[in-house]
Amino acid sequence: MAIRVSNLTKRFGRFTAVDKVNMHIPKQTVYGFIGPNGSGKTTAIRMMCGLLQPTVGNIEVLGMKIPEQTEHVRRQVGYMTQKFSLYSDLTVHRNMLFMARVMGVRGHEQKKRIANLLDRFNLSDFSDRPAGALSGGQKRRLALATSVIHRPKLLLLDEPTSEVDPNTRREFWDELFIMCEAGTTILVTTHLMDEAERCHHLAIIDQGK
Repeated sequence: MAIRVSNLTKRFGRFTAVDKVNMHIPKQTVYGFIGPNGSGKTTAIRMMCGLLQPTVGNIEVLGMKIPEQTEHVRRQVGYMTQKFSLYSDLTVHRNMLFMARVMGVRGHEQKKRIANLLDRFNLSDFSDRPAGALSGGQKRRLALATSVIHRPKLLLLDEPTSEVDPNTRREFWDELFIMCEAGTTILVTTHLMDEAERCHHLAIIDQGK
């Protein structure tokens, strides 16, 4: 399994956002995590990548325990947030360069990967444009490109196709399956049923359960 969570719980004061969730996610699959807005998807996924401490429960990602081995996990996991979280005042290329350095990609390999991803995600013509000036679909493609710049074994995507047109959504999902076939495990949150139907497996969450 790429991810195992048991009895995963997160409380904020008296409010329980995630309530005793159990999930086993097989390697090299596209695993859908479906539920309405506010159901606990984002909170759960943030705990799985070590950004948020669980109140109760056990998390194992790629055979490593969170929070004990969080730093090792982060080097092998890509995470794309629901909202655009890159630097709007930096160019597309500068954003990719920054993320490559953060994730430990150096030297010739760094230059090679950036060039490959710019071409792969149709961003080469916009490499010198500030990220904040991109369209919604271009921002999502840039966010995905930076999240895979270190070739992660596991990719966590939180509502990745929000605010994009149907054609971009289709292209985005085609790319996910290409990555999956190449060996990447993908966990994707969504509230859209047509996207959920494309996944190999599904977990449904509502009101934290």
